[in-house]
Amino acid sequence: MKRIPSPIVSLIPVLVLTALLVATIRTFSTDALDGASQVSLLIASAVCIFIGMIFYKIEWKDFEFAIINNITGVTQAILILLIIGALSGAWMVSGVVPTLIFYGMKVIHPSYFLASTCIICALVSIMTGSSWTTIATIGIALMGIGRAQGFSEGWIAGAIISGAYFGDKVSPLSDTTVLAASVTETPLFKHIRYMMITTVPSIIIALIIFVVYGITHPIGDTSSIAEFNAMLAEKFNITPWLLIVPIITGVMIARKMPSLVTLFVSAASAGICALIFQPELLHEISSEVTTGTQSLYKGLMMTFYGGTSLETGNASVNELIATRGMAGMLNTIWLIICAMCFGGAMTASGMIGSLTSIFVRAIKRTVSLVTSTVLTGISLNLITADQYISIILTGNMFSDIYKKEGYESCLLSRTTEDSVTVTSVLIPWNTCGMTQATILNVATLTYLPYCFFNLISPVMSIIVAAIGYKIRRIK
Repeated sequence: MKRIPSPIVSLIPVLVLTALLVATIRTFSTDALDGASQVSLLIASAVCIFIGMIFYKIEWKDFEFAIINNITGVTQAILILLIIGALSGAWMVSGVVPTLIFYGMKVIHPSYFLASTCIICALVSIMTGSSWTTIATIGIALMGIGRAQGFSEGWIAGAIISGAYFGDKVSPLSDTTVLAASVTETPLFKHIRYMMITTVPSIIIALIIFVVYGITHPIGDTSSIAEFNAMLAEKFNITPWLLIVPIITGVMIARKMPSLVTLFVSAASAGICALIFQPELLHEISSEVTTGTQSLYKGLMMTFYGGTSLETGNASVNELIATRGMAGMLNTIWLIICAMCFGGAMTASGMIGSLTSIFVRAIKRTVSLVTSTVLTGISLNLITADQYISIILTGNMFSDIYKKEGYESCLLSRTTEDSVTVTSVLIPWNTCGMTQATILNVATLTYLPYCFFNLISPVMSIIVAAIGYKIRRIK
């Protein structure tokens, strides 16, 4: 009978990974995901395998099988991420996202600036699938508008981050959403629908707070909004016809069509719209001397697979409409594969089981299980300083426990996002916290008290579990 490593021994690879990530974050800062974090995961995997083979006589074939099995399990997620890259590029260049921003900005009223900021960032984040892109683009513009109207930077940043992370969390284009669903083996749209139970009440409470505070705030200048919209209208052909694409996507999601089919059709329809409504932009992307069919074809293909940049004369708008395409997803895919190696090594060695046994003893009912998951997710965010790694580790550590207790995987996937995705931006040394503080030029601890959605979400997850509302069991 094979010996199982003790919890203390099982912590060694985790501590090695933590030390490497701390060094990586300090050295590479926001570029940590360009390769250093992936190498850190592989080194920690090697330490785990070394301990298992030398001290516990676990054969290499066991590690190899577990790693291959883990990577096979995320194959669909990798395909989804690639299509999401194509879709995000097509939605931007076709004018779908600019159209949504254009009409969204028109509804801003100074008295409801904070609530409108939250809603606009949520919509942009849903459409782009990226809280980082939203904050680095429209977020910067809204910071300027908010300061002109006399709002404190903490309140503005809190509204921007709350909206951006709500959209990131519920968007089928988000890599963290896809990752949480794939790690827990939950269908993507099932995961998103189940998250609404905790996510919608959290954002409603946040919006109420922003509305109440905004009404009591003096009205300021709104000229920056008109200037931003004018730049979008000058660069893109803004038309309501482009709203057909998100409507088609929404209908397919509502009809529970397969994720890959829905995303592919959405990307293809956006590509057709780009040919119809934005041909001049495709010519600009292709950089061809001629402006014929070949130039359009080249521009469209580049929109799908590569990064694009369009010049508007304004740096914030340029960043907003820049895209990464399928190539922009490769670092995330690389990270997932390396994380699956670490998870496979930890599983084969028995270390995951050893660590999770600590939590099993404390689990008496649903609320204690969800609370343990939430606290673990937040702790891993603090320790590993990276939301992607925290999502993977949380999902791996609790997957067997949720199955053993008879819960559907969507409860684990939702709780993981409620605890990891939204809190990463609140930690000063986390990649998300450092990035957003740098982009918005607002210290993490300054905006933290005003990120109401991010603060409420983990608590809401525990409250819903305590109530027992729609806690799904395996049939």
